[in-house]
Amino acid sequence: MSAHGGALLVAGTTSDAGKSVLVAGICRMLRRRGVRVAPFKAQNMSNNSVVTLDGGEIGRAQALQAQACGLEPSVRFNPVLLKPGSDRRSQLVVRGQVTDTVSAADYITHRARLRAVVAAELAALRAEFDVVICEGAGSPAEINLRATDLANMGLARAGELPVLVVGDIDRGGVLAHLFGTLAVLDPEDQRLIAGFVINKFRGDVDLLRPGLDQLTALTGRPTFGVLPYREDLWLDAEDSLGSVSGAQIGRPGPAVGSEWLSVAAVRLPRISNSTDVEALACEPGVAVRWVTDVSQIVAADLVVVPGSKATVDDLDWLRRTGIAEELRRRAAAGRPVLGICGGYQMLGHRIIDPVESGAGPVTGLGLLDMEIEFAPAKVLCRTAAVGAPVRREGEPAGTAGLAATGYEIHHGRIRHTAETPWLHVTGRTAPGDAGTELAGEPSAEGAVRGAVWGTHLHGLLESDEFRRDWLTQVARAAGRTGFIVAPGTRVAAVRAAQLDLLADLVAENLEVSRLERLLAEGVPAGLPVVESTVGALSRIG
Repeated sequence: MSAHGGALLVAGTTSDAGKSVLVAGICRMLRRRGVRVAPFKAQNMSNNSVVTLDGGEIGRAQALQAQACGLEPSVRFNPVLLKPGSDRRSQLVVRGQVTDTVSAADYITHRARLRAVVAAELAALRAEFDVVICEGAGSPAEINLRATDLANMGLARAGELPVLVVGDIDRGGVLAHLFGTLAVLDPEDQRLIAGFVINKFRGDVDLLRPGLDQLTALTGRPTFGVLPYREDLWLDAEDSLGSVSGAQIGRPGPAVGSEWLSVAAVRLPRISNSTDVEALACEPGVAVRWVTDVSQIVAADLVVVPGSKATVDDLDWLRRTGIAEELRRRAAAGRPVLGICGGYQMLGHRIIDPVESGAGPVTGLGLLDMEIEFAPAKVLCRTAAVGAPVRREGEPAGTAGLAATGYEIHHGRIRHTAETPWLHVTGRTAPGDAGTELAGEPSAEGAVRGAVWGTHLHGLLESDEFRRDWLTQVARAAGRTGFIVAPGTRVAAVRAAQLDLLADLVAENLEVSRLERLLAEGVPAGLPVVESTVGALSRIG
């Protein structure tokens, strides 16, 4: 590898083309070969985030890529994160901490500062690791955004990074997408595009090979490999495209008992941390689907209302769709409902929000006797807890005393609650007002009323023993006496197996020796410029 640390950028023809999984697969493959490798995404736009040990939040995809490298997630791997709260404004997170709320026009004013942050973090990683595998954002073909670009060709140009462009053949027209992505770039950016990767191919690759040969003839660049489609790769999806209404999450194994458990996960318009429900989809006999329609949740055994980046607006959407009234009917009938973070806050009787929406006091769903008030400072911490004992006589202990972990990312604080706690917090690791230690009695977290549960803890359901006992309670409340929770499901093991599968696919289907040469030698010399209409018009102009 080069003295300053080999690096390359994986860009995509579109969002959800496969950048995140390809980066994870390359990282895992290199680590298995003894290479000290780190991931990097200069700027991400996502409401799926995790809390890092160094006290900030980053995109969940970068946390998965860090795991692929055998590293703890760090704000270094994703120094700029944009969390959309509406179609026009996003929360700006820099080195893990919220610094502003910006519109597209406002964002331009931050460009110089963010460019310096990104350059410094990448340089430090390249000095520390043998290899840094960078992920682009969206597509470099968005030439209208080129002037402010931090994550695609702007990053590649600044770091003199060779670029691989990945395209999803499932969408159709992948050869045109790859050619067109290259052709619309200006010559200085084209110089860095070293080759292509095709993702999600089904069938006989020999039938595709003539097209790949023609692509090379047209562009002067090779295709480094063709990755096959694998339906068992589904955890930690970066983009929301997979969470469309009616879509099944994961590929659950057969039921252990005589009955399945059906879960309806509400696809909120501004959903955040949608991956929370994936732990349920790892369980054999548990079928989890995204829903946006009240008719889709009536028959479900469990309804999950996940997190939201626009809690008050998404609460209004629940009312307009009729889902809010159905949730009230379910709760009154003792049928299971789970709210996570923003979804938990919606279950209370009142939300006071001068921060996200500026709406002030808003009436909640009233499923829990709880009042939430939003504060400007964000709670950002990793949390350890144990299941709280149920106070009401005659009810099963369920998760009482079982250890659980998760992380918190929320502005809302509980100002009043009369509900039974679901969890007792035993420790928090975080900066700021969340505190690094807890003194005295353990604090309450979450709430239980009948078959309604709520919590601020993202990732809670990845605590295997806790999840299994809770699902047993859910099945009992839903009347699914034939449902039996599988005894051995481990979400961490499922995730590790998917990373290893990605590494296997990269090793078997990419030209690894060519990839290693690219990392060692950098941008290939003499790559031709491809003529395009854009290029011709620029010369005329």
